[in-house]
Amino acid sequence: MTSFHAVVRIDHQSAEILQFDAEHVESQKVKAHVHHTAQHGSKVRTEHEFFGTVCDGLAGIQEVLVAGSHTALADFRHYVEKHRPALAPHIVGYETVDHPTEGQLTAMARKTFLKIDRMRGTPTPS
Repeated sequence: MTSFHAVVRIDHQSAEILQFDAEHVESQKVKAHVHHTAQHGSKVRTEHEFFGTVCDGLAGIQEVLVAGSHTALADFRHYVEKHRPALAPHIVGYETVDHPTEGQLTAMARKTFLKIDRMRGTPTPS
């Protein structure tokens, strides 16, 4: 399912991508891979691989809302701006949240996208 809208709940270990339209929601989960090495920088490499996989899951989606902890949002935003600049214009906002349910996350995203579409004067695709 490739939808016009998606919301991503992200932290440093996992992400949930919810693509949705007026009637359907499709969930995709992404987990960070843990590299058990003492090598310096392996945490950064692992985080970049994880964020890259999340970005790959957002390919083709026109508008994305990213939600998560303040730190995770800042790190993901930095990654996108530096390594995936083509995705940056598709991210319409970053929302700091704790641990919302899938329903709460989808409701928050629908409300946000409705506001954005109204401000732009564009109809919301179904």
